[in-house]
Amino acid sequence: MKKICLLAAAVSVFALNANANDWGMHKLVRPYIGADYVYSHAKHGNYAKHAKKDYSSWKVNLGMDIAKYTSVEAFFQQSGERKSHEEPSQIKSEYYAWGLDLYGKMPIMCSGFNLLGSLGLADYNVKYKFKPSGSVDKQRMGYRAGIGFSYDFTNNVSMRVMGRYAYVGMKNLDHIMEMTAGLSYAF
Repeated sequence: MKKICLLAAAVSVFALNANANDWGMHKLVRPYIGADYVYSHAKHGNYAKHAKKDYSSWKVNLGMDIAKYTSVEAFFQQSGERKSHEEPSQIKSEYYAWGLDLYGKMPIMCSGFNLLGSLGLADYNVKYKFKPSGSVDKQRMGYRAGIGFSYDFTNNVSMRVMGRYAYVGMKNLDHIMEMTAGLSYAF
């Protein structure tokens, strides 16, 4: 179901851009795609307090500039599995998230650099495997806020670096702090 919704969103973004020329909005409404590397530091608690705290993830995003300095972006993020060897048990942990962020952008002079700010919601799914006792799979919506900068190489290609705080609020995962770096291509 999630894949169908993501595909429908992608098709609607491109369809809206095709109609933007008819509306005279072709300079304001522009879809883009991107890929990011994400380093995350998680605050685990409760029964998962001995799980590893740092994760390396990849993130793909699909967004649209909806005004001159505002964009909306849907994303999917998947972390790699981390294994902890601390006593009393071995814990494997991983998470994935998908959600929607609203970005604001402020250009810095005429240099191609932009200050970025973001607010969003994401659905976090965290999986823990305990050896020898079993596994736990928890899911919850989290709030996200971030700040960073971007650099526009051309009108279509840009890179960005962001720092982000995500409050999840589960007993086993309170919050996540992230650093992301990636590239995007605007159509």
